[in-house]
Amino acid sequence: MPQTILLTGATGFVGGAILNRLHHENKHPVVVAVRDESRVPIQGVPKVCIKSFDGGTRWEEHLTGSDVVIHSAARVHVMNDVETDSLAAFRKVNVEGTLNLARQAAAAGVRRFIFISSIKVNGEGTVPGTAYAADDVPAPMDPYGISKMEAEQGLRELAAETAMDVVIIRPVLVYGPGVKANFLNMMRWLDKGVPLPFGAIYNSRSLVALDNLVDLVLTCIDHPAAANQTFLVSDGEDLSTTALLSKMAKALNKPARLIPVPSWILQSGAALLGKKGLSQRLCGSLQVDITKTRNLLGWTPPLSVDEALAITAMHFREHQ
Repeated sequence: MPQTILLTGATGFVGGAILNRLHHENKHPVVVAVRDESRVPIQGVPKVCIKSFDGGTRWEEHLTGSDVVIHSAARVHVMNDVETDSLAAFRKVNVEGTLNLARQAAAAGVRRFIFISSIKVNGEGTVPGTAYAADDVPAPMDPYGISKMEAEQGLRELAAETAMDVVIIRPVLVYGPGVKANFLNMMRWLDKGVPLPFGAIYNSRSLVALDNLVDLVLTCIDHPAAANQTFLVSDGEDLSTTALLSKMAKALNKPARLIPVPSWILQSGAALLGKKGLSQRLCGSLQVDITKTRNLLGWTPPLSVDEALAITAMHFREHQ
């Protein structure tokens, strides 16, 4: 049965992909809530404009007739945050803004609220051979992760008090067409044939292709078993940084010029340069167990890592 959806964050990497899939499948009517209509990637989609996204935003008129809210808008994690009180800045949007929207959604009769959270709620890394599970005790270590955890807690309380159910999805690192930041930089280095000192990193990291994440989000729109559950999501294939770069180079049809520098040397050098966070992402492990997601929803990632990297590489080449 079609569900009328209000989607936030449609101008972002994940939200834009959710909108694109919803629009092309044409199964569920969708309205997007944005601050800048001109940035919505698809023309002709019904839009509502909001001036701000915080605890004071008025949503009532925009929620009328909505069955499901997919909330992907957020203040995202940034590497060089200039805020004097970073946690307060994250809380204003990610906690106060989220719970304000959710309360008004419940009052308007919205049936389901799907919240795109983050694996940072679980923590920053795992010991190789172990993996985070959806029902582990949260252990966020930075303001962004803390804000997402607090939003999750508030949503669960709201679900317990109202008729609206809540679905929480915690993605790991998301990659795909249009990816930015470090993933894009790595593709650029590989495409240019730059030798990289990442040929001897034996970590293990879970990633999720954008298409796989979107597929799970859409599965949760009307799956009865998703109600009031928390799901981790990945491609189901963990990779070392070395293996990822090798696969990425193959997708780009380029040689992988990877120099086997021991990871302890990379981590020591990064620490001296004040880049411990970057070295953790390159050399550390972060694995997730998606058994619950698979079993409860009967869901399997539709794309393999190789297929998803090929799509990502094709987009990269077309837009260089």
